[in-house]
Amino acid sequence: MRICFGPLLGLLIISACKPPPSDEAVSHGVVIDLARGPSQPIDSPDSSKAIWADSKTPGRLIYGNPGEAPMLALSCIEVGEYRTLRFTRFALADAGAGAFLALIGNAHVARLPVDATAHGDAYLWEAALPADDPKWEVLTGRREVTATIPGAGMITINPSDKPAALIEECRASSPNEAASDPALPDR
Repeated sequence: MRICFGPLLGLLIISACKPPPSDEAVSHGVVIDLARGPSQPIDSPDSSKAIWADSKTPGRLIYGNPGEAPMLALSCIEVGEYRTLRFTRFALADAGAGAFLALIGNAHVARLPVDATAHGDAYLWEAALPADDPKWEVLTGRREVTATIPGAGMITINPSDKPAALIEECRASSPNEAASDPALPDR
């Protein structure tokens, strides 16, 4: 029995030959978008001595270690006719990014959608929900709460009556009394 490998070998060689990459693919619109990956996650900051403090802006609290830049802010803002609470995590976010903020404590678990929001040339994580949303109850108790955003670390929020007072005030105030929120933290 005689087997002829000549034609079969020729087909294998031809099919294995592919032209090298060239600029021709670019002219035909075959370009792969090499988007930058997400930024590196940051470590969780030490918040063992952190406190809630009144901001220079009425209707706004900031949270952080005394003498340092704030880690968080909670603001009562007016959106149309509605009072809204805005939660800001002062950690850099990638433009266009979105995630969920997990708030756990005081016998509550809340997952709030957060978006990278422009603040000048930087993007910070922000969540905004109506003031009467029950998810805010997680911040109204007298126990510690953890706040976690993937890639932005976990912050332990020490017990304080200030967030509960702001949330109640925001829910009770008329729309004209709600405060506006500045873009950058108090320093």
